[in-house]
Amino acid sequence: MANKTPDRHIEATPGIAGGKPRIAGHRITVQDVAIWHERMGKSVDEIATEYDLTLADVYAALAYYFENREEIDRTIAEGAAFAEALRQRTPSKLTRKLEQGEQHGPAD
Repeated sequence: MANKTPDRHIEATPGIAGGKPRIAGHRITVQDVAIWHERMGKSVDEIATEYDLTLADVYAALAYYFENREEIDRTIAEGAAFAEALRQRTPSKLTRKLEQGEQHGPAD
């Protein structure tokens, strides 16, 4: 196995993971690692173990995140806004069925 230099741990390829920076050889994006670590509170060891990554991979992703934090945080916020807009436009079928069931009263 060839050694990876820090700049070789992260790559961005058009057509893979939406062209977002990701861990080389994986579809795990820097954004994924940032969310797991910064927002979900997972440790570097947990991330490396759970996703079969090296500690160097995870630290390289976090270093990239901190160097590009404003841009990546903006991308995360845009994704969350898109998901919320989609939720608003596409009501849950389960919620709709439950609401219809309440209108008709309990089944006997």
